[in-house]
Amino acid sequence: MEHLIVVVVGVVLIAVVTALGQRMNIASPLVLVAIGLLLAVVPFVPNLGTIDPDWILVGVLPPLLYSSAINLPAIEFRRDFTPIAGLSVLLVVLSAVILGFFFTWAIPGLSLPLGIALGAILSPTDAVATSIVKRMGISPRVVTLLEGESLLNDATALVLLRTATAAIAASFSFGVAVGAFVWGVVIAVIIGAVVGWVNLRVRAWVANSAANTALSFALPFIAYLPTEELGGSGLVAAVVAGIVTGQGSARWLTAEQRMSDRLNWRTIELILEGGVFLVMGLELSDVVTKNFAEHDGLWHGTWLALASLGIIVVVRGAYVTFLLWRQGARARRYARIDLDRIGSRLDAMERGEDPPAEERAGRRAPALPDDPVRRERRLTGIRRRVTRMGADLDYYRDSPLGWKHGAVIVWAGMRGVVTLAAAQTLPTDTDHRALLVFVAFMLATVSLLVQGFTLVPLVRLLGIRGTEAGETEDGDQADQLQDELREAASAALRDPALRHRDGTPFDAEIVRRAGERFVEPPDEAATATAQEFLRLRLALIEAQRRRLVEVTASGRYRTSLLRRTLAELDADQISLELKIAGGAAE
Repeated sequence: MEHLIVVVVGVVLIAVVTALGQRMNIASPLVLVAIGLLLAVVPFVPNLGTIDPDWILVGVLPPLLYSSAINLPAIEFRRDFTPIAGLSVLLVVLSAVILGFFFTWAIPGLSLPLGIALGAILSPTDAVATSIVKRMGISPRVVTLLEGESLLNDATALVLLRTATAAIAASFSFGVAVGAFVWGVVIAVIIGAVVGWVNLRVRAWVANSAANTALSFALPFIAYLPTEELGGSGLVAAVVAGIVTGQGSARWLTAEQRMSDRLNWRTIELILEGGVFLVMGLELSDVVTKNFAEHDGLWHGTWLALASLGIIVVVRGAYVTFLLWRQGARARRYARIDLDRIGSRLDAMERGEDPPAEERAGRRAPALPDDPVRRERRLTGIRRRVTRMGADLDYYRDSPLGWKHGAVIVWAGMRGVVTLAAAQTLPTDTDHRALLVFVAFMLATVSLLVQGFTLVPLVRLLGIRGTEAGETEDGDQADQLQDELREAASAALRDPALRHRDGTPFDAEIVRRAGERFVEPPDEAATATAQEFLRLRLALIEAQRRRLVEVTASGRYRTSLLRRTLAELDADQISLELKIAGGAAE
């Protein structure tokens, strides 16, 4: 009963702090950590002891990362995959190795594999920085980099921790370690993609929304468990399954299912994330007590944690500086691409002409099939790739990364949930275990509170304004997208194949009137004419959604704009379906 009361109070506290945090413009996870630290010293609050790390690694992280992956801006993620992979893999490995050498020097008798294991524990960043950056209206590109990094570097750190821990008990082999790392990622991507693919088709078959939501709750664990059994990273599998599900939901799921998923997963994410940060503060008291008993004080662990944080910030700063240099070089290279020349070559190919020699620039034009159908299909594919390339170039040109953005990326690399959970997975007979766990807890707490509460003042000091960084959606893009959807609806009205969902044709007069102007149905919702209008509008929404799926692949519109438009279509569809059901019942 005591633990049940703690859980209920915790949920209420998370809800209240979240609401207050939004009103006061403060990240609620930071407040929850502070509250946990205060409650840990209150006598009447029960001592939680040490939470089994499997509760976090297996019970919390898979659904938490899956929820974030569903909402990942896939178009922007693809465009910046190289820097995201660098932050998620190269930077984690580099930080872990440098920290490993530092701990080996600073802690007498500590082996290098164990030092690297602790370095891997301290290397992954936390997603709480993303919520702070989003509220500040900083460039969506910076948000994508931080979000992608926090999704993927957890898996890198845990695989590296697993490898280093195995090396403690056995002789270390670099080749075996690299092979295990590659296998862990590859098998996770395969299983995650398969689970996500099957999930969409199964859920499309399950019409009941409640049953559909229940299936979605099980999905992260369905991806996680078999991957871990095969020696892969279950977290990577959960992330991949979430990305596949999120990108395929517009095509495979119904409007009601998508709306249900958005609300339910947002609630789960709120409770799990808030609960972990609250427990983080509550657990620190127990960690401090153990460290006092074994090391006669906290100074040694405290200076190790602060020194480690300094090393992490310096290494991250150096890597982000290199990253910005690479991005600048890539932007200059892309600026030399002449899309007009590529378009003229395509026009010449469509007419069956050879491009001029000066346009070929010594490069042969791709051969086209003689068959007209295959030729047209090939040209359509080439034009689609050119259109996407043009959208990518516009993105890089309109969202450059400057030194101010780099400073935000460096300071937003705070540690959190994974660091705490991973530290407690160290075997109980590990040398200096209490000290290592204390260092991890201290670093994560200081990083969250110091970097978290100073990130907003840093952004203001740098003079980064929300309007210049893309706080609002581009109005031109929104207008263009609405034009696309109106054209899709008009094309559907002109299509003689337009039918009801049961296959029967629409009344020709109503289709004609709708073609002249989108009109509202009469007030008498139960009349046959009104019902016909409502069903016709449903058919037009389906046509608009299909067009929305098509333009998503072109990359011409921001993911946030596309998702907002899809949510609006879903809301309109649900409203129409309720009106139709109400009219049919009368």
